[in-house]
Amino acid sequence: MFEGLTENLSKALRNLRGMGKLTDENMAGALEDVRKALLSADVHFKVAREFTERVREQCAGLEVIKSVTPGQLVVKIINDELEKLLGGGSQELSQERPLKIMMVGLHGAGKTTTSAKLAGLLKKRGMVPALIACDVYRPAAIDQLEALGAQIGVKVYSDRNSKDVPALASALKSRAIDDGANAVIFDTAGRLQIDAEMIGEISRLKAAENPQEVLLVADAALGQEAVSVAKAFNDAVQITGVALTKLDGDARGGAALSIKTVSGAPIKFACTGEKPGDIEIFHADRMAQRILGMGDVVSLVERAQESIDAEEAEKMAEKLRKAEFDLEDFLAQMRQIKKLGSMGSIIKMIPGMGGVSVGEREEKKMRQTEAIILSMTPLERQNPNVINARRRLRIASGSGTQVRDVNLLLKQFDGMKKMMKMMRGPQGKRRMAGMMNAMRKRGL
Repeated sequence: MFEGLTENLSKALRNLRGMGKLTDENMAGALEDVRKALLSADVHFKVAREFTERVREQCAGLEVIKSVTPGQLVVKIINDELEKLLGGGSQELSQERPLKIMMVGLHGAGKTTTSAKLAGLLKKRGMVPALIACDVYRPAAIDQLEALGAQIGVKVYSDRNSKDVPALASALKSRAIDDGANAVIFDTAGRLQIDAEMIGEISRLKAAENPQEVLLVADAALGQEAVSVAKAFNDAVQITGVALTKLDGDARGGAALSIKTVSGAPIKFACTGEKPGDIEIFHADRMAQRILGMGDVVSLVERAQESIDAEEAEKMAEKLRKAEFDLEDFLAQMRQIKKLGSMGSIIKMIPGMGGVSVGEREEKKMRQTEAIILSMTPLERQNPNVINARRRLRIASGSGTQVRDVNLLLKQFDGMKKMMKMMRGPQGKRRMAGMMNAMRKRGL
């Protein structure tokens, strides 16, 4: 989502990092570039102005540390201010039990889907969540919630006959708690725009249930409009946090950077895809680093721990050490990597790789490779040497590719196996050291 902002800020910060001495003139130019980068990302103009003013004030009293250039210290100040802008640290939910969470937002923001994602996240944390269907207006809203609940193994409580939302919510909540739930999530109705009827209903529901958390589900693609929506809901029901959706899209990021300052409510959750597991706790410090192109290794490791089977990974590591892996193993590893998310999102979490663009072309290549391997028989995957010209033609036809694509994959796989065999044992380590020395001499 933040590609444009990251690119523009990187240009501004590149100039700052190289500064050996800070002056009013060069600081004014650099901070103007930072302000323009924020505005181009759809950040609210008041937020952008206040941000650059705070950075300017801190730079005025800057004490330079030995071994660190003034420019580097300014970058550190900008990073710290970005963290504050995003809410500062991670925002945990209330520890009270039973935990009552009311989800509010406009129609189309992804409220029902986010309710289910949040229930799945709570379930992973060892809680017993329940989903309460409070949208009695939208056709098939209850059906959608029940389908999502079935996917994640969470009970959904509904009443298709009642239209009195506070009364049905209270009755369904009591049933859920009696069944053992210690967290209930109220999926309320949305509208195309904020109106008196919607505000009145959620106000009555909040007064009746007194939930510890009122989470606004906001579409990141709305830009500055998301900020005004957050302020309106906050004025009406005092939201305790925000769940930003569609962060995997091409939104410019202005909502994320403005919403805390304007509404006072921190971002607590970020939704990065359509799958039930595509939700994560929002960490302001990590997001600030990602925006500045510094990567986010911690989130990448956490995602890997949740998605990758440790036992399978250890088995694969042993096969790699012995160079005994086949195309079955290669396919399994591809599927493990896909669980982490898109290649583009993974690359951007690696420090120094923020400017590397991995788009549809690379994703298509990965899907093509998977299709080719899936078109092979188990024998062919386990022993690629049996794949003759006729088999290659059949595999290409079955995967919708060309024979040259199959040939290229087999050639690359064979080369990888040979490389792994070369690296085995003490002799392999010497070869690796020699290759590294040769690369250094060439300046690579």
